[in-house]
Amino acid sequence: MASNYQPVMKEDTYRLIKEAQSGNEAAREQLIEQNTGLVKNIALKFIGTGYEFEDLLQIGFIGLLKAVDRFDTQYDVMFSTYAVPMILGEIKRYLRDDGRVKVSRQIKQDVRNMKKACDEFCHVHGRSPKVSEIAEQMGVSVEEILRLMEASDAMGTPESLDDPDRPETGAESAYRESEQRRIDLIYLKSAIGRLADRERQVIVLRYFRDMTQQQIADRLGISQVQVSRIEKKVLSNLREQME
Repeated sequence: MASNYQPVMKEDTYRLIKEAQSGNEAAREQLIEQNTGLVKNIALKFIGTGYEFEDLLQIGFIGLLKAVDRFDTQYDVMFSTYAVPMILGEIKRYLRDDGRVKVSRQIKQDVRNMKKACDEFCHVHGRSPKVSEIAEQMGVSVEEILRLMEASDAMGTPESLDDPDRPETGAESAYRESEQRRIDLIYLKSAIGRLADRERQVIVLRYFRDMTQQQIADRLGISQVQVSRIEKKVLSNLREQME
């Protein structure tokens, strides 16, 4: 199915989001139209779970609308960066909560083969495999392994990745950690966007421009001690928010 996703200028998207959050239905519809391709691309990842594509698409749009309602333009990130985890989460939640996920026999077998390959790798190498290593061992692409992990995650059976009694393989762990890092980065950017101007300047210069505290002090016209205090205060607050 062809994608109709067309990149839109961030400023235009921010304007539409503000209008939509103010109750402008036309702006809301325009955002849906602009991001239909994005929702389709995500919904296609769940083909094979036994659900009609149109149903997955509608659930994805629910996630998109939640992203529109919750997005803060002070995040200073592309809206799609924020929306993707929301759409993914909404579809996964639907699959888990529905309790009747129908997975094809072939996908079930492929998931079993993936888990067997993980176990064999652990036995031979004495450690858990990376996603790329499992893909190489099975002779498939990394994308296919990720697709199988998502299918396993959606199955909701004792073989599911969410089974608390089942030890997680290294490949699954690596995938979860990678996904969590992307989400954490979005949260981090949003938290930085809410800082006061001086605090934001210190953090950006210190951690994104690799400047020393003294260099920052000279640039901002304050003392190195002040820079140190601001940095410690902000980092402490950010850690609490991230946790």
